[in-house]
Amino acid sequence: MVKFVCDHCGKCCRSFGEFITIERQLSSRDYYCRFGVTRELFLAHTEPEYADAIAEEYEQQEGSREEINRKKCIFLQKDRQSDGFSCAIYPARPHICREFQCYRMVIYNPRGELCGRVIGRNELKTTDEDLATLWKEKVAHIPSPSSSRRHQPPHKHMHKDTESHIHGSHANDSAWACTVVAILREHGYHGDPVE
Repeated sequence: MVKFVCDHCGKCCRSFGEFITIERQLSSRDYYCRFGVTRELFLAHTEPEYADAIAEEYEQQEGSREEINRKKCIFLQKDRQSDGFSCAIYPARPHICREFQCYRMVIYNPRGELCGRVIGRNELKTTDEDLATLWKEKVAHIPSPSSSRRHQPPHKHMHKDTESHIHGSHANDSAWACTVVAILREHGYHGDPVE
């Protein structure tokens, strides 16, 4: 297994604004927040370099009487030291964010070069045409454990598009991963599940 490495692209948090809301500001750096799907209440302590930006954005939202349809998480901020994005509450982020991983497996070609990533339930991102064909013919039809959970009733507070954000949906898929790794190995590729 490989360790998940964040590249600070910010894509993961660009839709979490619908689910993470500030309930109340406690100080210039502290907020009570709620994760809307599970109703989890958590204390968010912003990192000092982002405190002013978060406070300003929160005040703008509070001053607006209109319901704001935010897509991005309020705590997703442009990284001040790179071209990427950072979480302003990373050490105090909620449980759902701690479990999040953008991809569940990386795939290397026979030369050992990274050539694909598996995201979501069973979607392959690759420019390797042979791998894409192999995936379509041998792997895409294999049900993952999360597909059987789709037939269970959703959490009563769950938004219809939320399941794809909850990485518990990747949990316990070791049998699926072993099957996929074996298929890839038969064709000269190496699949490495992400932990």
